[in-house]
Amino acid sequence: MLDHEYTTKDIFRKNFFKDWRKEMTSEEKSTITNLSKCDFTQMSQYFKAQTEARKLMSKEEKQKIKEENERLVKEYGFCVMDNHKERIANFKIEPPGLFRGRGNHPKMGMLKRRIMPEDIIINCSKDSKVPPPPPGHKWKEVRHDNKVTWLVSWTENIQGSIKYIMLNPSSRIKGEKDWQKYETARRLKKCVDKIRNQYREDWKSKEMKVRQRAVALYFIDKLALRAGNEKEEGETADTVGCCSLRVEHINLHPELDGQEYMVEFDFLGKDSIRYYNKVPVEKRVFKNLQLFMENKQPEDDLFDRLNTSILNKHLQDLMEGLTAKVFRTYNASITLQQQLKELTTPDDNIPAKILSYNRANRAVAILCNHQRAPPKTFEKSMLNLQTKIDAKKDQLADARRELKSAKADAKVRRDEKSKKTVESKKKAVQRIEEQLMKLEVQATDREENKQIALSTSKLNYLDPRISVAWCKKWGIPIEKIYNKTQREKFAWAIDMAEADYEF
Repeated sequence: MLDHEYTTKDIFRKNFFKDWRKEMTSEEKSTITNLSKCDFTQMSQYFKAQTEARKLMSKEEKQKIKEENERLVKEYGFCVMDNHKERIANFKIEPPGLFRGRGNHPKMGMLKRRIMPEDIIINCSKDSKVPPPPPGHKWKEVRHDNKVTWLVSWTENIQGSIKYIMLNPSSRIKGEKDWQKYETARRLKKCVDKIRNQYREDWKSKEMKVRQRAVALYFIDKLALRAGNEKEEGETADTVGCCSLRVEHINLHPELDGQEYMVEFDFLGKDSIRYYNKVPVEKRVFKNLQLFMENKQPEDDLFDRLNTSILNKHLQDLMEGLTAKVFRTYNASITLQQQLKELTTPDDNIPAKILSYNRANRAVAILCNHQRAPPKTFEKSMLNLQTKIDAKKDQLADARRELKSAKADAKVRRDEKSKKTVESKKKAVQRIEEQLMKLEVQATDREENKQIALSTSKLNYLDPRISVAWCKKWGIPIEKIYNKTQREKFAWAIDMAEADYEF
């Protein structure tokens, strides 16, 4: 962890030292007073050596560990639900460590305590055998709640949030929940035009509360913003959603970059990830925002007559089961479907079609603000890829020279053997051209997506049947889009969707 940039941040170091001092003896407290004077190099080297030792293990040693892991999965990795044997997702409890959080989380560096049996609530049926706690310990509670899907829960010490051990995403009940989620988003498709017309009308309402609600709903629809939940001040990062936007989070520009009625957003969204966006809005939205900001200080709420409870109740009135997340799911899935239609070229080969798919997925990730930091090894891996591309170009130049020479030779000889040589050289050129194109597509794909997290939207917001249908329509192996774990999660969609599926 010493090599990670987290450890250079003041808040991380401050929180770590504060929690560490709680664990010190009085003698240690009087000796260790300044973190910057502490040297953890030897500890770091020890753990690095452990990592290297694992890499250098013999085949037999690795096999032994694999067998032990398989035994643990067999013993602890399954449960029986409704007479079906189901795989458990995270049957191993998180080890103690230092909390990192995402973005600039105010609690990064704090100590994640070891979870003890006394912290654990077991949830199982009344007639089942309760798993015994470790010797000398007891469970916090054993309950029999068949209305929830979790098997174990505990409260973690950093944010006081409840953690769960759940079923694997490939389980039947998880698949059903996924299907229901996307079916709800499909129901929105049938009434979304009516909802949009309604909120446009509400922009002119005589009630300020109704106007604010209508503009917030427009943002949730157009920009895929989250609703934003109320939080206790100082307890968590200063992250906001649509309802909790403050005046300081937006700037209004009557004209910017050659476009009228531009709104500039700048705030920390979920997981402390910055949301920065400049978008043109409709004139009436712009005028309403000017009205909402009148006589307010930067720290005042933009939507002072609105909160998530009011918005959620309104969404339920518009359509049963409607939430801001349903809007995100609907807009993400519709965007993917439209982008795939626009970007897929029938004559393209498989690598080019996959590039088109990733570009469609990227449009969704940008809409949903799914960002990531470029991987540490990005520059190195791009350099390696460029080296491969250059070598492949040299190989192609050689192959083309050989083909030219073979053609000249065939003109002189005019025999069957030289004809075959020409055909063989032609095929070699075609093969190398395909290999080169594949590498170039890979480089383009990597560069375009270095700061975009494609998997978040793919796993949580995109109806998998759209991707399955696209694969079936264009003859793309499903493995090129979903890895093994994802294929297990979306098995229901792979079985259900045909090439003509429409969201």
